[in-house]
Amino acid sequence: MTMPRHADATVKATTRRTAQKKDVIQHLTDDHKNVKKLFKQYSKLAEKDDIEGKTAIANQICLELTVHTRVEEEIFYPAARAAIHDDDLLNEAVVEHSSAKSLIGQIQSMNPADPMYDAKMTVLSEYIDHHVEEEEKEMFPKVKKAKVDLEELEVELSKRKGQLMAEVVNTEGGIDIKKLKAAVQQSMPKH
Repeated sequence: MTMPRHADATVKATTRRTAQKKDVIQHLTDDHKNVKKLFKQYSKLAEKDDIEGKTAIANQICLELTVHTRVEEEIFYPAARAAIHDDDLLNEAVVEHSSAKSLIGQIQSMNPADPMYDAKMTVLSEYIDHHVEEEEKEMFPKVKKAKVDLEELEVELSKRKGQLMAEVVNTEGGIDIKKLKAAVQQSMPKH
C-alpha cells in the first residue's frame, strides 16, 4: 500500500518538528554558549577601550544572566531538586547565582569608565564559567538520567523567559536600562 503524497509530506514534517524539539537542558546550554560569546566580545571591546561598545555588551550580559538565573531558580532547579535529590549540588548552584547577581548589581550601578568595571566583568565571567561547568558536567547529566520531562520544562521555561525579557525591552526592541536596573535589583539576593 502506498501512502498518498500529502500524507508522506505530513509524516516528514512531523518527524522534522520532533527532531527539532529542544529540551530544557539544550536551552540552558545554548544560553551558556551565548553568554560565553558575549563575554569574549566584551573582552575585545574592553581591550580597545570602547566604552560605548563594552557597555552595550555588558548590559546584554547582565540581562541574559538575570533572566537565565531567574528561570533556572523558578522552573529548572525545583524540578531538578525533586528529581535528583542532591540538595548540596542545587544549594551550591543557588549560592553561585547569588554571587553572580551581586556582581551584576554592582556592575549596573557603576560608571563603565571606572577601571573596576572591567575587573568586575572579568570576575563575573570567571564565576559564570565555573557555574556552567558544574551545571553541564554534574547537574544536567543527573537530571537527564532522572527521566524528567525535559521538553515540558522547556515549554514552561521558554514562556517565562519570554515574559521576563519583554519586561526590559523598550519600544525599539533594545534594552531599557532603567527597566534592566529594576530587574537586576528585583533579582538581588535578599539575605
